[in-house]
Amino acid sequence: MGRLRFGTGGIPHSSDPGTTEGGTARINELGLGCMELEFVRSVNISPSLAPTIRKVSLENDVALTVHASYFINLASKEPNKIKASIQRILKSARMGHLCGARSVTFHAAFFQKRKASVVFNKMKKALETVIGTLKAEDNDILIRPELTGKPSQFGSLEELIELSSQVDNVLPCIDFAHLHARSGGKYNTKEEFGSALGKLEKGLGKGVLKNMHAHVAGIMYTRKGERMHLNLKESDLDYPALLSAFKDYGVEGVIVCESPNLEEDALLMKETYESL
Repeated sequence: MGRLRFGTGGIPHSSDPGTTEGGTARINELGLGCMELEFVRSVNISPSLAPTIRKVSLENDVALTVHASYFINLASKEPNKIKASIQRILKSARMGHLCGARSVTFHAAFFQKRKASVVFNKMKKALETVIGTLKAEDNDILIRPELTGKPSQFGSLEELIELSSQVDNVLPCIDFAHLHARSGGKYNTKEEFGSALGKLEKGLGKGVLKNMHAHVAGIMYTRKGERMHLNLKESDLDYPALLSAFKDYGVEGVIVCESPNLEEDALLMKETYESL
């Protein structure tokens, strides 16, 4: 990536036309640098359109990432649901690769009152199947389980670091709003954000900070974790402290804004970061 890029989770609201190609061009017009393709309900891009999207993203210097289906549970108690989840990830990864995206993220699994070790092993086995299939297809897109917003979901910082250290071509997608929410309001100072970045660097090497795929948004939460996303100024998330930690640690890659106002908060973060 070579720098820290800010962008939107999906097509910017101000895009006209409201297509993936139009959204990619609009990202460039706004002075932003990345956009996440939202395949959360379906892979809504055809193979015939993918080369055009790749071309537009290259022409506009916009880095693309993918958010795969919401309907994924790689540690389900039902084997058929695991198989279906694997196929949903593969479908998103294949289309993302055709579009020129470098990584695909998703909410990976639920504990369902089981031991963390049981869920971890199921996750690892499923991801090894995903990676093996993609390697056989010469598809090197990075697979990035997301840091999740509730303790009932697999996806703590420590779990993702351990998983990524054991499976090739897997790295975390760090959602800093989720990190704040699942910790009950912690991870909200420059020092705490720095400690998270330090854990990533220690566990996965300095390169992980030079190839970051992160989500940021305002967030409402309870003692059970995430409740809903908010605009940054409506939330208690100390985003200037987070951005300051990014600068101190030399973070590069993509910061995807998932606030309801999308490009407004993406621009707010970019402008705040550049002012530090």
